[in-house]
Amino acid sequence: MNYLEKILHWKLIITYLIVVLGVTIVITATLGPAHIPPLIVLKMLASRLPLLKVAPSWSVSEETIVFQIRLPRIILGVLVGAALGVAGTTMQGLFKNPMADPYVIGISAGAALGATLAMVTLASLSMYIVPLMAFIFAMGAIFLVYSIARVGGKLPTSTLLLSGIAVTLFLSAITSFMMYISGEKLHGIVFWLMGGLWASSWDDVWMTLPWILIGMMIIYIFARDLNVMLLDEEPAQHLGVEVERLKKIMMIFTSLITASAVAVSGIIGFVGLIIPHAMRILVGPDHRILLPCSALVGGVFLVWADTLARTIIAPTEIPVGIITSIFGAPFFIYLLRKKKKSLY
Repeated sequence: MNYLEKILHWKLIITYLIVVLGVTIVITATLGPAHIPPLIVLKMLASRLPLLKVAPSWSVSEETIVFQIRLPRIILGVLVGAALGVAGTTMQGLFKNPMADPYVIGISAGAALGATLAMVTLASLSMYIVPLMAFIFAMGAIFLVYSIARVGGKLPTSTLLLSGIAVTLFLSAITSFMMYISGEKLHGIVFWLMGGLWASSWDDVWMTLPWILIGMMIIYIFARDLNVMLLDEEPAQHLGVEVERLKKIMMIFTSLITASAVAVSGIIGFVGLIIPHAMRILVGPDHRILLPCSALVGGVFLVWADTLARTIIAPTEIPVGIITSIFGAPFFIYLLRKKKKSLY
């Protein structure tokens, strides 16, 4: 396959995934305790587009359900899934480690501690205090890991991963202590730590959207450098890649998009681990196509997982983190058994 054929093939893949994402948004917006036909949802969405005039054929309650309850939750699921997919892809490519994802280097543990602290001591101040504290502590955790792992101006991969594990264990111990003394707030803390999108609103979408988009775009600019890093650090340096500078930039923006996602959704596991592996098997290791595919499929995967979580035993909701783990692990094993070969 020559270069032009490859670009055309990539464009077809991206177009196909965008269509799948659009269909996912429409179908999942129809599902719930109040069923709304897909055609009505499409008409509602079309009515909000400029230059299109669609006569309303739906009730006010249906419009409220779609635009104020389901759509913000679905859009937030797309953003969180895309962020976790891109973050996992970047970490695994940067460190050539299949177990490397943002959670390994302490981001989730920092976010969990920040959220727990806010729920126990500051929850009465503002509805935004929990995501804000989760974001601040997640960023603090990654800078702590970076400071510990930095040796002589460099950032060795093995030291970084070990530092991440140590900081994760330390922060998790503090979180456990906070939960132990939380009293009647323990239920809410445990539910948040399991991960979920049940409290989503348009405010959460607008608060998260710019950070995740900016972070993903900057990471994509370095897609070629990430490809070169697959050859190993020394060959990458000979080919002109500033390895240490690249690591710092990728860690900062990976932390940014992960912390933004965790701040509004809690701890949702497996998305950042399995989506990059699945996409690497399906489209190959080139980060120019791997990153956008991971973002799109991560969004689709999390939206369907969340839809299942809110409908399978309705009106009771299951934390979406449980669903991603239940379905993610068997799917990951299936892909590995189907195509056993080097992933990098």
